[in-house]
Parts: sequence; C-alpha cells; structure tokens
Amino acid sequence: MKPLVLTGPTAAGKSALALELAERHGAIVVSMDAMQVYRGMDVGTGKVSLADRARVPHRCIDIREPDEPFSAADFAAEAEAALAAGQPVILCGGTPFYLRAFLAPLVEAPPVDPAVRARFEALENPHPALVDVDPVLASRLHPNDRVRVVRGLEYHALSGRRLSEMHDADARSRRDAEVVWIDTPDLAERIDQRVLSMIDEGYVAETERLLSRFPRDTKPLLSLGYRHLVAHVLDGLPLAEAVALTQQDTRRFARKQRSFFRSLGLSPGGDPALAAACAFAG
Repeated sequence: MKPLVLTGPTAAGKSALALELAERHGAIVVSMDAMQVYRGMDVGTGKVSLADRARVPHRCIDIREPDEPFSAADFAAEAEAALAAGQPVILCGGTPFYLRAFLAPLVEAPPVDPAVRARFEALENPHPALVDVDPVLASRLHPNDRVRVVRGLEYHALSGRRLSEMHDADARSRRDAEVVWIDTPDLAERIDQRVLSMIDEGYVAETERLLSRFPRDTKPLLSLGYRHLVAHVLDGLPLAEAVALTQQDTRRFARKQRSFFRSLGLSPGGDPALAAACAFAG
C-alpha cells in the first residue's frame, strides 16, 4: 500500500484536505511540518486542533519540547513507523527537507567538525558565503535559515562537494508514493489573512508563554513564524510591523517551497481523491 503525500506551500489548504481523505479511507496523518512537532507552538504553526486529532490519528505533532532536537532523519523514522503499522498513511505538510528525507535516502554526511561549524556560525550573515560555494542550495534556503545554511557550508568545506548535488542525486532514487502538490493562485492573500487570524487566536499570548519558558535563541523561536513576534514581545517592535514582516517572510518562504518542489520533479495539480484511491487500493 503506497502512502499518499499532500504537499505544497504554507496556507494552501493541505491540512483540511488530509483530514477529509483520512476520514474517508481510515488513514493516519503524519504531519510533515517542522514546527508542529513542538508542544506549545499551536497558533503560530497552524496546528490541527485537538478535536480534529480526535477524529483522525496524527503523528509528528506535540512530540518534542521546543528546546529538544528533531531532525529530518527523525521525521523519516516516524513516517516509517506509521507505514509499518499497516493502515493507510497520508503525509501532509510542506517542510522541504522532511519531504526529501521521506522520498529519497538521506545524504551520507561527513562527520561533524566543531571547529569548522563554529567558523561558519560566527559569520554575521552566512548566506552570501553559501551562494559562492553552492548557489543552488542557497536559492532553496531562506537567508535566515542559519542552521541549514551553515550545514551547507560545513558540508562543502569537509567534503569538497555541494550538498545540493547530493540531494539531487538521491532524489533520482525516490520512493514509490502518490504525491500531490496542493497550491492555489490566491496564496499570498491566504497567507496574509492567516497571519491576521493567528493574531486574533492568541498568537502574541502564545509567544509570551513560550518566552516565559525558553530563551529567545531557542531554535523554533528563531523560525519565520515566531521571530518577529519575539521581537514584538521583547524588543518593542510594533505589532503591526511584526505582523507585516511575518506575512512577508511567509510569502517568501512559500516561493522557496515551490522552487524546492520543482527541484524534486513535482508539479502542482492532480486529483487528491483519485491519488488517495490509487495509493490505498488493495
């Protein structure tokens, strides 16, 4: 039984569709969203509600504290465990490296060298350095995604190879899955409205609660969904400006997601209901 993968940019409507299809086919949903694994980060990640999780079982939601690590390899292991259970599986989300980790083997990386990593982490803005050595990877990563930017630089320094080339080579051995790219022409408007709705749902209060428990440099609080709200709470950045910057960053991230999906040979469109029927037949 092949898994169904519903992917696409943020705010495209993937979660609601996954719930509908999962109920119809008795499937489990595996969240493919890097931030939804963290407890307490609900509003800012658009996490499916407890009521929806009571309707349909989900994995990869609320399984780590924000200061605990969770990698693409961890995600792939969770997805494999879901598949091993024997019931239909829908993977739903748009985190590019989680998608790649599931569809293709992970790159065998050289051992970590703390000195090399520290050299790149010390750069005020490491993204231009990545543009010089691996422009393809740099085009796929947001300049503020320091963790992956630094990893790309570190990989090149230690191996002499481009991490993007390793990703592309591995993508050629993609797993057998029904993959549907969900998208919509009014995505920018949907993103802007979604951020405004999050403010109404308690986005600021959620950020305050997280900051009462974790320092601002906790990795998930540096993500595009929270960093400007953190600046609002701690630095006095006007809320309207924090909202506008979050909307802007999210729209930019959606464009990066689309580029990444294309790099995997995907294209938007397709019939999700038909794809589910094909995946779960027999």
